[in-house]
Amino acid sequence: MTTSLVESYDPFSPAVMANPLPFYKALRDHDPVHYLPEYDTFAVSRFDDVWNTLGDVSGAFLSSESSLPLPSTLRTHNDGPVPDPPTEPMGSSNMFGSPVYERFRHATGRPLRPGGVGRLTGWIHDRARTRLRELLDRGEPFDLAQDYGGHVAAGAVCRLMGLPTELAADVLNVVNSSTGTHLTEGGLDKVTLFRRSMEILSPQVAKARADADARSPMVGGLLDMDFAGRELTDDEIAVNLVCVFVGGTETVPKVAAHGLWELAKDPAQLAAVRADLAANAVTARDEAIRYCAPAQWFLRTAREPAEIAGTPVRPGQRVMALVASAARDEREFDAPDEFRWDRTIARSLSFGRGQHFCIGVHLAKLEVAVLIEEFLAGVSDYEIDADAAVRHPSSFQWGWNVVPVRASAARAGA
Repeated sequence: MTTSLVESYDPFSPAVMANPLPFYKALRDHDPVHYLPEYDTFAVSRFDDVWNTLGDVSGAFLSSESSLPLPSTLRTHNDGPVPDPPTEPMGSSNMFGSPVYERFRHATGRPLRPGGVGRLTGWIHDRARTRLRELLDRGEPFDLAQDYGGHVAAGAVCRLMGLPTELAADVLNVVNSSTGTHLTEGGLDKVTLFRRSMEILSPQVAKARADADARSPMVGGLLDMDFAGRELTDDEIAVNLVCVFVGGTETVPKVAAHGLWELAKDPAQLAAVRADLAANAVTARDEAIRYCAPAQWFLRTAREPAEIAGTPVRPGQRVMALVASAARDEREFDAPDEFRWDRTIARSLSFGRGQHFCIGVHLAKLEVAVLIEEFLAGVSDYEIDADAAVRHPSSFQWGWNVVPVRASAARAGA
């Protein structure tokens, strides 16, 4: 059975998109650098190998074909190194190496650094607390992922982009409407997602260009940027905001909702977290990120000859770094298939590693911790409706999209 799982592994197959975890276990144990001839790609499943590949500083592995390409892209094989995309017009800087990527990251990154994120702490607490109170006052079940976590995360993205926070519901709708679709292309309608994101972002960039008072630091950093002796156009700027726009809205709600679900399954763990909620929510957050993070893999394309765990990789071949498999690697974590709220986590790959390490990591970690803390502070008890929960098949973001919960408000002073 294990051998057949290895032989049948295809990240875009219905069986893998429905539940990749058994396949990851088989790959780690029997073929940790597994070649996929249809895509001319190596699927790398063990923690150390993923860690070293994504952390490569030699320039051997780049994202010149995107970190999350469609299977149709991978079916076209490369004859040699893949050059950087054109810069006229400029596309997503995520597909470039140094120095282009760093320039864009620096231009957009100030509000996402620890200091900038720290200044959002009170706002995020207030938004989570207010939203939870609204939901509890309705006296009916609600969706822990979207109604609660999604509302907070989309609001934070709006604030970063300079959009009215009243648009949070629209932002959430745009991101969620493309999941669970196009199952032959990885479970995500990337074309529609990109188009609808641009329809929101491009007008906001134009508004910020015309009115300095409408500029958020993130948009303003790109408006002020000199790129190859010219200004960036509105669409070029919007393209380079899409990653934060989508990633900042999609991931956090799935992690927080799933983490709270795991705590609900084990009263002892839940009680332990509640014993010192402000401190323990941060620790539980880290385990939720390891155990529940929906991102399955990031792709790199070899630009020069390389080697992974003794396996040679030619220029033009791809490496699929299975970060979700690495998070369940017994060589890195004791009993990795168990959720342990107080687990010590020395290394994490859930946000990637190396040059393309997630730019929003500090904000995401803050949001997940706050969502856990405010929920457990605001409810006395809660029950997840597991039968009604929804996790769409996906190669890219395999996480719980819908997590129905029935909760009772905590009594004042309790």
